[in-house]
Amino acid sequence: MAALLLLRRPALAWFPPASRGCSSGEEALEVVRIPEAWRRRLEQKQQAAESWKEGPESSGGKQRKLLLRSRRKELSQALGWTVGRWEKPRLVSDGWKHRLSRGDHFQLERTRKEALKEEENDQEGLSFPDLGLDPQLVAILEGAWGISRPSPVQKRAIPVLLKGSNALCGAETGSGKTLAYLLPLVQRLLTSRHLPHTMGRVSHPRSLVVLPSRELAGQVRSVATRLCNPFGLEVRGIGGGRGIGGIRRKIRDVPVDLLVATPGALCKALRRHILSLEHLLFLVLDEADTLLDPSFVDLARDLLQQTPLASSRKEANDVWDPKTQVVAVGATLPKGLSELLSEVADSSSFHTVTSYGLHFLQPHVEQKFMRLKGSDKVTELLQLLKDRGPASGAVLVFCNGASTVNWLGYILDDHKIKHLRLQGQMQADMRADIFDSFQKGRCDILVCTDIASRGLDTTRVELVVNYDFPHTLHDYLHRVGRAGRIGSTFPGTAVSFVTHRWDVDLVRKIETAARKRTRLPGLEPVVQKAFSNKK
Repeated sequence: MAALLLLRRPALAWFPPASRGCSSGEEALEVVRIPEAWRRRLEQKQQAAESWKEGPESSGGKQRKLLLRSRRKELSQALGWTVGRWEKPRLVSDGWKHRLSRGDHFQLERTRKEALKEEENDQEGLSFPDLGLDPQLVAILEGAWGISRPSPVQKRAIPVLLKGSNALCGAETGSGKTLAYLLPLVQRLLTSRHLPHTMGRVSHPRSLVVLPSRELAGQVRSVATRLCNPFGLEVRGIGGGRGIGGIRRKIRDVPVDLLVATPGALCKALRRHILSLEHLLFLVLDEADTLLDPSFVDLARDLLQQTPLASSRKEANDVWDPKTQVVAVGATLPKGLSELLSEVADSSSFHTVTSYGLHFLQPHVEQKFMRLKGSDKVTELLQLLKDRGPASGAVLVFCNGASTVNWLGYILDDHKIKHLRLQGQMQADMRADIFDSFQKGRCDILVCTDIASRGLDTTRVELVVNYDFPHTLHDYLHRVGRAGRIGSTFPGTAVSFVTHRWDVDLVRKIETAARKRTRLPGLEPVVQKAFSNKK
C-alpha cells in the first residue's frame, strides 16, 4: 500500500531511498518518476538559468551575444538559447499591466545585418535572364535602378507569373515585391501587342494594379512608368479625392496599357460605366490584407466578379482570347483572402509564393519596447529626436489618429523641430506634396498615421517610433518594415511606447514569438488548405 501511495503522488523527480527516511530494516523501493534523460535536461536548464543571474558575461570573460536584452539581467536571453515549442518562457512584459511596471523596457537585438535569407537549397546564382525575363527589361533595370540580381522573392515569383499562373505572393516588407509583379506584367503586355486596343467612351485597360492609398499608387505608378516608357506603353493612374470628371479625363479616349488605381476612384469609374474590365490581361491586388478591410472588401469582391478570371494557365496564355491572370500581393496574407478568392475563382489555379521571413519579426531591425505613462511619451520622443546626429537617417513617428498627428506637430513646432505631417484628413494635393518632400529628403522627420505604413519605399528611414502602439500585429510588422529595406544604408531601429493595458497583450505575443523564433500568432501563411502549393 505504501508503494502504491508513492506512485500516485505527482512525478517530479527521482529520490534515492535515504532521502525518504527508510530505516535499515525496511525494504527500499526506488521510485523512478521521470526518465533519466529528462531529469538531466532539467538540471542543465536550471544550471544555465542560474548562470544568467550572474550577469551577461560568460565564465570566460567574453560578452555573450543576446537575442533579447532586458533591464533586468535575469530576463535577458542569449542568442544561442532555445525555448522549447511547448515551454512557456518568462516574459519581461508579464507584469506590464500593473502601473508599477512603468519605466521598464527591453529590446530585441539586431541579429543580422540584412533581412532573413532564403533556405540553402534556393538557387542563389540565378540572374534575371535565367528567370525568363526579356533582355530589354533587364537592361532597363540595370540602367534605371542599377539592379543586376533578383531578390529572393523575385526569384520565386517571376517564373511562376511568367507562366501565366494565378498567384498569392507574400513576403516581408522591403523585399522587392513591386518589381516581382511589375516585371512579368510588362513582359505580358509586350507579348500581347497583337491584340487590338478598344477605345471610346468606355476605357478598356489591358492591366490593372489596385492599391489602398493614393501615396502608394503614385509610388507604384512612378516605377511602372520608368519600365513602360521605353516600350511606348501607356500608364495612367486614378486616385481618390477627385470628381468623376477628373477620372474620366484621365482614361477616356486613351489606349491604357496599365491602370494604377485606388479603390475609391475605381469604384466610381465602374459604377458610372466609364471603365470596363472585359479585356483585362493582368490584375494585381497590392497590399491585399488592407484591401480586405471592411471599407474595401465589397469593392474587391465586385472587382473580381466583373473580371474574366483565368482558371488555368492555358486560359491565361490563349493567343487571341486570354483571360485575366490574378496576383494578390502583401507583407501579410490573412486567412480571409483565401475565402474571398475561392468565391470567384478555382482555388486549385492559385500558386502560393512565400518568402522564408514571412510573418517573422525582422531580425535586422533593432526593436525596443518601453513601458511608459502616457504623459511621459512626449518627453521620450523629444529626447530621441534630439539625440540624432547630423549624419542620421530619416525618422517616422506613427500615431493612431489624425488628431494626435496634429497635436504632436504643434509640440514639435514649439521645440523648433522641423518636421512634416501626413494623415488621411488632408486634401489629396497636400498629401502628395508632403509625401514627395519626404521621399526626396527635404525633411527628415515625418509624423503620420498608418497611411504611411503600407508600401512607403524609402531607403532613408533609420528610426521608426510607435508613439501610439499599433492596434494589430499586421500594423506592427508594416510600421517596422519601413526601416531596414533593401538598399538602405542605415541600420534600422524601431522604438515602441507601451502605455495601455491592451497594448501589453500584443507586446506579450511579440516577445513570445521573438524568444521562440516563431511567426507572429494569427498570421500563419495561407497555403495548406485552400490553395495548392505547386511549383
